[in-house]
Amino acid sequence: MKIAQNHSVEFDEFSRACDLVEGYFGETIDDVALHAPVSRRQLVAVLARAQLSGRQLAIEGLTEEGEVVYQSDAETVLWLDGGFWTDMRGLHHLKPDEGRAAREVHRRLIEAIDGDVPYYNRERDPFVLIDRFDPYEYE
Repeated sequence: MKIAQNHSVEFDEFSRACDLVEGYFGETIDDVALHAPVSRRQLVAVLARAQLSGRQLAIEGLTEEGEVVYQSDAETVLWLDGGFWTDMRGLHHLKPDEGRAAREVHRRLIEAIDGDVPYYNRERDPFVLIDRFDPYEYE
């Protein structure tokens, strides 16, 4: 399955990524989808694509492009510089609303961990890289 121009994954890997983000982000997906012009299903698919791409970028040094807010065995929470979500929209041919909704899910999680977003982080991109790729671990 082709998820981006130069990035293909097996369908079961994409399906596991969908299960993973659904389990990890949980009700935050529902809350954002309720107020965004994207369906819950679309949002889960966008979040899964971002995880798969983020995984590849992590191999290439993603954490060097911003500030790590929190890191554990299960996740790495980052504020990124350089337009991460703009790049994701282009890479995955996302509609602006899809990219904004996915960014909002990540922002809400970062705020839950790190508190309110300071003014100097408002232009930075929030991203939570889920490091453990076991979707059933978060049930």
